[in-house]
Amino acid sequence: MSTTTLVVVIVIAAVVVLALIATLWLSARRRHLRERFGPEYERTVQEEGGARAAERDLRAREQRHDQLDIKELPAERRREYAEAWSDVQEHFVDRPENSVAEADELVSRLLDERGYPTAGYEDRLRDLSVEHGRTLDHYRAAHDVKVRSGGGRATTEELRGAMVHYRALFEELLTDQRSR
Repeated sequence: MSTTTLVVVIVIAAVVVLALIATLWLSARRRHLRERFGPEYERTVQEEGGARAAERDLRAREQRHDQLDIKELPAERRREYAEAWSDVQEHFVDRPENSVAEADELVSRLLDERGYPTAGYEDRLRDLSVEHGRTLDHYRAAHDVKVRSGGGRATTEELRGAMVHYRALFEELLTDQRSR
């Protein structure tokens, strides 16, 4: 075998190995994002029009999230929040629309105390998606009902559903001990 042929074979083999390594790296990175963001991964792919743009967006969310000072709540504060949630639920029978607004406010206070920025609903979604992507649809559904209830356009059953959705996120935020 000539030297030229040997060099060509080695270059081709190196290119194939590098392509394989790149494919495996991209696959691992995609798997990481799918696992971390759960259903939010697919939602973002749809919104961004493709996996590449979505993954860029999700990595940017991770970087922003890494800059946040997310903290655990002491047991006493968790207990106080749990009691406040019970109070909000008890008011539902007499004032369903007010209770949904109170639930939203309680979730916002909990987010703030945990260290999440609370200005802007869309930004909250982005920040929450990093650690709470599996319950984010609950927050979206609850928020949608809350917005519609402000104009009296939500039924009592929808308001009840909003409370269930808020509770799912609230409980996850309250019991989440994975501060980073």
